[in-house]
Amino acid sequence: MEGKYEFEKKFRDQVLRCSSCGFCRAVCPVFGLTKRPAFNARGKMLVLKEVMDGNIELDDQLIETLFQCTTCASCSEQCPSGVQPPEIMKQVRKDMVHKGSCHPVFEGMNQILQEHTNIYAEDEPEDFERARNKKAEYVFFIGCVGSYREDEATMATLDILDHLKVDYTLIDEVCCSGALEDVGFEINGRLAEKNVELILETGAKAVITGCPYCSRTFNGKPQYQGLKDAGVEIIHISQFLKDFDLGVKTDKAVTYHDPCDLGRHCDIYEEPRETIRKIAPNFVEMRHNRADALCCGAGGGVRGAFAKNSIAMARRRLEEVEEAGAEIVLTECNSCVHNLNNAKLRAQKFKIYTTSQFLWQLLEEQD
Repeated sequence: MEGKYEFEKKFRDQVLRCSSCGFCRAVCPVFGLTKRPAFNARGKMLVLKEVMDGNIELDDQLIETLFQCTTCASCSEQCPSGVQPPEIMKQVRKDMVHKGSCHPVFEGMNQILQEHTNIYAEDEPEDFERARNKKAEYVFFIGCVGSYREDEATMATLDILDHLKVDYTLIDEVCCSGALEDVGFEINGRLAEKNVELILETGAKAVITGCPYCSRTFNGKPQYQGLKDAGVEIIHISQFLKDFDLGVKTDKAVTYHDPCDLGRHCDIYEEPRETIRKIAPNFVEMRHNRADALCCGAGGGVRGAFAKNSIAMARRRLEEVEEAGAEIVLTECNSCVHNLNNAKLRAQKFKIYTTSQFLWQLLEEQD
């Protein structure tokens, strides 16, 4: 059956395969917060069935329902029918944008990346006092959040790489623009081409990313195929650091938050823990961890478009930090650090860092 929308042509079978079992209700961060049935994957599939049957249109009335999804993939992990709601939702959003229905925040994001090189429309990123665009064995790719919002965490990572005597260079990077695909638009080909060109000019054998989403984008999107064709490996900083022992320890109780982009989307769970166990004998897991980890609420454009709910989701995650009795929360995503810190209450005494940031702190204390 020929569908009216692209999502029908690509995903009709998956939408119809949803058995409405409700397993996704238990893990959906948006439903867990709002308790609104249309906001979990089951509810969204029921809405899309109505769209396919011609009973309702993909238009502005569905923006709040269909754009309020962090694409965390918790639903995919739990679905016994093998439905992949995040992929369906990304195509649905593209269909809506094509029809002229989109959340204004996402329209703004797309416009910003037509005119600027980063999602914040800022002209001067932190310098980081490191060489750029030179020949090196590795390129360290920071990402927008690490460049413009969590620059202290980025500086600590660069200090770690220097401490390890890694031969790396920064580049005059621009936004990977992968996040545009989550909110109904296409990756900006001009920006992708610029990144590929700059990386290849360094002669690097690998790109180390500080951002899980950049890692996903470089590894999985056709706009970055040029890197694979040139034999350039893409690795996240957590994968790189696991092979080193920096000889520092902490007696604090440390826990780890699995970022959705690194964990469920890239299946990287053990590498960060290998590093943390070397430094933290008192490592404790939160109740929900690895593939079952709660989303911090920042993904899928939700932080920008539905900020209040995004912060509330982060606070639900931080309740598990208190439950675990942790003094330090480590994670491997600058976006998670940013959202969790924004959500942390004054009465909550634990600290939130990237693993690299905490490692560098321990090294400085040792000196």
